[in-house]
Amino acid sequence: MREETLWEAQKRANPGHSAWYIQRFEAMREQGKDLDGEARLIDAMVPRGSRILDAGCGPGRVGAELANRGHNVVGVDVDPELIAAARATHPDGEWLVADLAELDLPERGITDPFDLIVSAGNVMTFLAPGTAPAVLANLGRHLSPKGRLVVGFGAGRGYAFEQFWADAGSAGLDCQERFATWDLLPWSVSSDFLVAVFVRH
Repeated sequence: MREETLWEAQKRANPGHSAWYIQRFEAMREQGKDLDGEARLIDAMVPRGSRILDAGCGPGRVGAELANRGHNVVGVDVDPELIAAARATHPDGEWLVADLAELDLPERGITDPFDLIVSAGNVMTFLAPGTAPAVLANLGRHLSPKGRLVVGFGAGRGYAFEQFWADAGSAGLDCQERFATWDLLPWSVSSDFLVAVFVRH
């Protein structure tokens, strides 16, 4: 039986949580807030027309912008409500409901590996407890041989950076770079956010 993610547990406790999350970003965009920092970085890392997996895509904020920039994007999220929002707002995209701990896109007919996988929005902190190693290993298996995995999440959210390094290593991933922000400020042990770039062993 699949283990409930922390996101699903939060939604079970507060059924309006996903709707609030969707509206939050819609309001920020209407206010003119910059919501494309993650997409700008990812776009700069790969050639135009690259295959990109948005792992934990939510309502499609990052993946849709990358598609707008000319990339071939697949978005995956465990929350059907968020995927429905992505499909409604960005109908040309490929948005799938799936748990990253059980991710097997070839089984769903998506057989080509990805040039880059991005997991933004604190996705790693909303996984089912203890499944981070499996999630990281699954993402690594979906990368092309020279592909890269970019993960961003904040400190103090129940998943220590030290544990993340250990889980990534056990999943067969090597950290190439680490930053404190999506605009590449340097990371230190006192940073309250992490953006890490991995390749496979």
